[in-house]
Formats: sequence, C-alpha cells, structure tokens
Amino acid sequence: MTEPRERAVQELYEADQLEHWTAPDDLQGRARRLTLGVLEHRAELDEAITRFADRWRIDRMPVIDRAVLRMALYELRHEPEVPTAVILNEAVRIVKKFSTENSGRFVNGVLASLARSERPGSVAEA
Repeated sequence: MTEPRERAVQELYEADQLEHWTAPDDLQGRARRLTLGVLEHRAELDEAITRFADRWRIDRMPVIDRAVLRMALYELRHEPEVPTAVILNEAVRIVKKFSTENSGRFVNGVLASLARSERPGSVAEA
C-alpha cells in the first residue's frame, strides 16, 4: 500500500501532466485531502515557491520537485497539527526516492526558507 504523501505526489504529478484530471475513486483519506488541497491552492502555492526558489521558475522545475514543494507548502499552511520537521523530512524523503540526484538538496533548501517564513520559530532544516 502506498503511503498517503507518496500517493498524493503521484496524483499531483498526473494532474500536472493532464489538461483535465479527475480524482480517481480509490484516492481516499489523507492522500485525497492533500491532492485536492494543493490543486485548490496551486496558484498561491506556486507564487510563494517561486519567491523562495532562487533563480528557478516553477515551470522549469522537475515535475516531482514541483509536486513535492506544493504539497509540503500546503501542509505548512493548512495542517498546523503536523510538525514542521515531519513535513520537511517527508518531502525530502519522497523527492530523493522519485526525482533527480540533486532534488533532495534543492527541495530541502526551498522548504527550509518557506518554513521559516510560514512558521517562524519552527525547526526549518530536514
């Protein structure tokens, strides 16, 4: 069984590639909440990510990196009960598993900056 964050990233990847994505019937629970929340708030998430991704436009990032960054920022903003360190650690773990060799360092750096902005005083390094 796929972990909910990994499943959400898979769906966000697919939604990023398709003009008309619809949630599959088996997308349930946390994976569904994360996926739909990211898609609902995508424009504002992308704006914030772009501000903190030094010299990187969102559309030039690897699709998995973009999906993970969006999901983690969504969690930082909309799921205050989830500890910051957990969000960052999970994002880095997922991106290392599914994306490029340099993605872990890149995603960690962007998320650390976002976490300091979104949750001042929280642990901001994964």
